[in-house]
Amino acid sequence: MAMLRSYVSGRWHVPTAEGAPLHDAVTGEEIARISSQGIDMAAALDHGRRVGGPALRELTFHQRAALLKALASHLREHRDELYALSARTGATRTDSLIDVDGGIGVLFGYASKAKRELPNDTVHVEGNVEPLSKGGTFVGQHVATPLRGVAVQINAFNFPMWGPLEKFAPAFIAGVPSLIKPASQTAYVTEKLVELMLAPGLLPEGSLQLVTGSAGDLLDHLTGQDLVGFTGSASTAQVLRTHPTVVRNSVRFNAEADSLNCSILGPDAVEGTPEFDLFVKQLVTEMTVKAGQKCTAIRRALVPAPLVDAVADAASARLAKVVIGNPANESVRMGALAGLEQREEVRRSLKALLEVGEVVYGSLDRVDVVDADAERGAFLSPVLLKADPDHAQPHEVEAFGPVSTLMAYRDAEHAVELAARGAGSLVGSVVTHDAEFARDVVLGVAPWHGRVLVLDRDDAKESTGHGSPLPMLVHGGPGRAGGGEEMGGIRGVLHHMQRTAVQASPRVLSAVTGRWVTGAPRSESDVHPFRKSLRELKVGDTVVAGPRTVTLADIEHFAEFTGDTFYAHMDEEAAAANPFFGGRVAHGYLVVSFAAGLFVSPEPGPVLANYGLENLRFLTPTFPGDELTVTLTAKQITPREDQDYGEVRWDADLVNQKGESVAKYDVLTLVAKQ
Repeated sequence: MAMLRSYVSGRWHVPTAEGAPLHDAVTGEEIARISSQGIDMAAALDHGRRVGGPALRELTFHQRAALLKALASHLREHRDELYALSARTGATRTDSLIDVDGGIGVLFGYASKAKRELPNDTVHVEGNVEPLSKGGTFVGQHVATPLRGVAVQINAFNFPMWGPLEKFAPAFIAGVPSLIKPASQTAYVTEKLVELMLAPGLLPEGSLQLVTGSAGDLLDHLTGQDLVGFTGSASTAQVLRTHPTVVRNSVRFNAEADSLNCSILGPDAVEGTPEFDLFVKQLVTEMTVKAGQKCTAIRRALVPAPLVDAVADAASARLAKVVIGNPANESVRMGALAGLEQREEVRRSLKALLEVGEVVYGSLDRVDVVDADAERGAFLSPVLLKADPDHAQPHEVEAFGPVSTLMAYRDAEHAVELAARGAGSLVGSVVTHDAEFARDVVLGVAPWHGRVLVLDRDDAKESTGHGSPLPMLVHGGPGRAGGGEEMGGIRGVLHHMQRTAVQASPRVLSAVTGRWVTGAPRSESDVHPFRKSLRELKVGDTVVAGPRTVTLADIEHFAEFTGDTFYAHMDEEAAAANPFFGGRVAHGYLVVSFAAGLFVSPEPGPVLANYGLENLRFLTPTFPGDELTVTLTAKQITPREDQDYGEVRWDADLVNQKGESVAKYDVLTLVAKQ
């Protein structure tokens, strides 16, 4: 029988030990064996820090993003191989789509976010420059730089592809190497995933390693620069979080653990409304997709007391139509659990729930299956329960399978109270068309939830659903759910970086961040900055232009031309009574237009387009007779990796004859590289 391999210290490792057997969830057939015997965990971590980290840190955020995008495209070409293995975990084609295509989608998502929101640089600057002195010679700025360790990623069995990729993507963009440790039950899928990721040679050596089997003494060798990302049970999370090395070295630890997620049906969503149907459909979907083995599945269905029986009947009718069996059969809509041990674990939890609840639909012991053996395969009937919400078990016991419990609530306050009894959840949903009810519930349950979906007839067609984490939104939750956050767009990247407050002079801060800072030296020359290509332009290159006198005729012409005849521009008496002006003033957009006329170099050249203004503030009114001078300084230069041009952010400071700033803003242009 084949042994699963690990990839550590730059080579594939095949254990010599007999290993533990892994079984096909559908047939019970042994398909592989797994062991981590012989792996030097300390050497693997050292390889990541010494080889992978430096190679990644040499690349900019945009260069890493380009590699991630290419990797996603490569994996997309090999989906059939991954689908075939995924089916052996008991997953249907739809289940596999979530795991396989969802994981690839995270890579594409992070590649896109990084390119749009991070600089083409190796350091990320956060927030505004903070003035720390009266004279402006001492300033501060927060910067984020990659940690110099390894992101150890311990994943759960239910998503052997999406789980590793949603952790790998933000770490890779951050410039931190990953060591993936999958759950044993479905590690054969992750092994194939890593093999495919390494095959095209896109990833720098050491940026990705894989350990299949036991983690052994892996955590003993962690340093304060390493990270641990864990998905699994709350009890295991507690053991890992309190590991002596993790505690001693203050290792960053992120956990995504148990979650008794709830969905709340609004009182307005009576039978016959779209929301009633949406609630029932979503409940059944979350019970049966991945056979309910989702950390985001609905475990508690909270329904207004008068609607409990109607929901029970409607959900039972839908569940009765769900065909269970071998995913190879096209009629099958729900496959097997990940293994026989997992099935027994769900049955034990179900027995605890049945102490206080009754079965509305399904059975603990009997299930009809198609093209499979119900006992050799890890099959289980969907089980819908009904229970009194005052009992503790439905709010404390998670049956990690196709199981959910219906409970009645009295009003919005009671629904919030019941949701909170889950002690922290990854996701909750509210199904209602009543915006006020939605507001009361969302704000009420938010402290106990990492994500809340409001589902109604307006967003249902495009909604990704209760159980779908998205790369741009946080995945995690407080309390029982682990207290962590994954993904969340750039938030997930920053988790792998150290935020440092840098205090310095404007000149030095500009050098450190690669961005011009007010007070840093400017460079004026005979060559207009707009005549310089991206390769020639330097941060700090400046043009000073003006003055231009603003006349009353200018103001009146602009008002007539644009139709902006606001009284402050056209009515002397009314403008004089305005406490902010005391007389007629120029339009703000008139003075910005004059500034552009002053600093522009009109001939064809490297500047291809002006594509925006940001952070525009009008600081001092401009009166007829005022003289305006503009200083335009190259603030940030961002080449685009896949284009023959880049972006330049310019600092624009428009002042009057008294030296007072009239307006400050950033000008954004596209500039040819050559």
